[in-house]
Amino acid sequence: MPIFRYFIFVGGALLALLFAANFVWPALPAPQAVASTGYDQPLIRIRSDRHLPDRVVLDTSQPTIAAPVVETAAVAPAQPPAQADVLADMSAKARVRETFAQLTPKAGAKPQVQAPAQPRRRVARTHPAPQRGQPMMLVAQQPHFGLFNTTW
Repeated sequence: MPIFRYFIFVGGALLALLFAANFVWPALPAPQAVASTGYDQPLIRIRSDRHLPDRVVLDTSQPTIAAPVVETAAVAPAQPPAQADVLADMSAKARVRETFAQLTPKAGAKPQVQAPAQPRRRVARTHPAPQRGQPMMLVAQQPHFGLFNTTW
């Protein structure tokens, strides 16, 4: 099978290059014992000017303080005046009519004349209905790819 031949040749070539590189380049000095803090090595201490906020301690052993119960006195509703207002008994439409009836025009004011109503405009439909006997034509559009709506 060709894939196994590929792995054998390429793997063998890489292994040969690894042995050649080990032979050509000098070896690194052997590592010494595990580095430990001693007199010959300086201690690295990191100190920061920023401090975390103080710890918040919540004491849950104490009982919670309940808000005192406030009693409110009920206020009696105000009594309506004994004399009933005439407008209070009327409906909203009747009150409006009564208000306009009492309205007096200003001196020297001209009565407003309404302009004659303009005839309604006829607007063509954006999608006209298909005529009878004529088949509807459907058009396919190619999708656009790339910049500036170009087709490739």
